[in-house]
Parts: sequence; C-alpha cells; structure tokens
Amino acid sequence: MSASDQILPPEAGESPAGAAAEQRALDRPWRLWASIIVASALLIGALLGFLLVPAAQKGNAGLSLYEAVCRALGIRSGSPAERQPVNSAISVPVSTVSWDPGIMRILADGNTRRGAALAAQVCASCHGDKGLSQSDVPALAGQSPYAIYKQLADYRSGARVHPQMTGVSRALSVPDLAAVSAYFAAASKEYAAIGARDLVSEVEIERLAKEGDSRRRIPACLSCHLNGVGGPIETPVIIGQNDDYLLAQMNAYASGQRRNDVYGRMRDISAKLTPEERAALARYFQGTL
Repeated sequence: MSASDQILPPEAGESPAGAAAEQRALDRPWRLWASIIVASALLIGALLGFLLVPAAQKGNAGLSLYEAVCRALGIRSGSPAERQPVNSAISVPVSTVSWDPGIMRILADGNTRRGAALAAQVCASCHGDKGLSQSDVPALAGQSPYAIYKQLADYRSGARVHPQMTGVSRALSVPDLAAVSAYFAAASKEYAAIGARDLVSEVEIERLAKEGDSRRRIPACLSCHLNGVGGPIETPVIIGQNDDYLLAQMNAYASGQRRNDVYGRMRDISAKLTPEERAALARYFQGTL
C-alpha cells in the first residue's frame, strides 16, 4: 500500500460523533420554536372552536362565522361579507336616441309626402300646420329636424314622459317619427328668423343668455340653442318659444323630474339657476321681458 493510500487520521479535536452532536445543538432552538408555534396554533383553534365562536354566535344570532369571530375579538370585519343595505330606488331611463344612417337620411330628406300626411293627421291640431303653436304646446317652427326627432324618440323610449306625446310617439314607427320631424323643420323654414330676433332685456339676464356665468360654470344659453352655432345637433331653438313651456321644462330639469338630457347638461345648468332667473330667461326667450 502506498503512502497516498493510507487513511489519514482526523485532525485534533474532530470526530464523526462530535460533528453530529454539534448539529443537534444547532437544531435544538429551531425545534423549540416550531413546537411553540404548533402548540399556539392548537391553543388558538381550541379557544375559537369551544369558547369564542359559540359565545359570539349566541349573542349575535344571524351572523356568519367570520363576522361572529370579528365581533368576539372586538373588531369590525370590514369585508364584503357584511350585509349591504338594499337600494329600492327605481332607475330612470335616459335618452337612448340613435343617429343611425337610415334615420339621418330621412331627416335630411325634408318635406316628404309621408311626413306632411302624418303631421296633418296627428300633430297639426296642437302644434299648428307649420309648427306655430298658439297655446302652451311647444312651437316647432325654426327647429332642426334632429331636435324634433330626439324628443319624439325619447317619448317613445320612455326617457321623457307626457300623457299625450308618449302614446302618439309609440303609435308611430321610428321612420315615421323621423319623417314628421323632417316635415316640420322644412315647413317652418320661412319662420327661421324667429331664432335670430334681437331681444332687449335686463342686463343680467341678457348676459346669462349670451355669455353665461363662468363663476357658476353656467354656459351661455345661445352657445347651443341656436341653429348652426356648433352645439349638439339635437339641441332645440328656444328663441320665440312659449315662456310657460320653457319655464316648466327648466323647472323639471332643475328638480330632476325630466332626465332625458344627454350627460345631464340641462339638469346641471337649471339647478344652478335661481327660480327668478329661470322665469326671467323664459320671458327673455319668448321676447316678453
């Protein structure tokens, strides 16, 4: 046997038995902590199962296990498990008017034979032959076809409710509503100047109409309610309109009774106006202020 094959003795102080003893000494604290953790978990489980949970459920009938434990520990659960209040409010529909290509073509056709016949049979008795109402019924003269159609579509869908107009709009088809709208917009072109008359009024009311009030974030009425000014295409012309009708609509928007304005524009504006301002604006736009 060569010298290289000889088994060298361990160095001084080292032995297999000594290494095992040293390892056991290092492991001893971890074993102790593991035993403490397991024993604690068992103790907590026993407390919950035999003491806290029965006592909590006994004094809080109807609670879930999670809620009962939280109550027993004196904390709020703060989780979706808590019963939420039931909202019994009935949702109110908003405008669902659709500007599809077929409707847009009908509105662009103007005074068609179908629209004229329907207007004479259904609408003229209240709104006049060419949209000039002589009562508190809104005048259609000077309106764009989009403004008229939008309101008829809202009556049909239920976004806007009226004891007579709801039934009328639902009795007609959607294309017929568009044809009637196009008829009145075209038939009343000779009255288009009704939306361009120069009205003189008190300074503050005229400023609201023409400039708005930036401090209250109220836009000018005439920035939308004139044909061709760049507002939403369904916006009606209100100059020359019956003041009782205008006031009733502004009040309905302000109270939330009428809700078919897109994005809540008119509800927001009307609510910011005082009752006196709404009445004065209605008279201003009719031309009687």
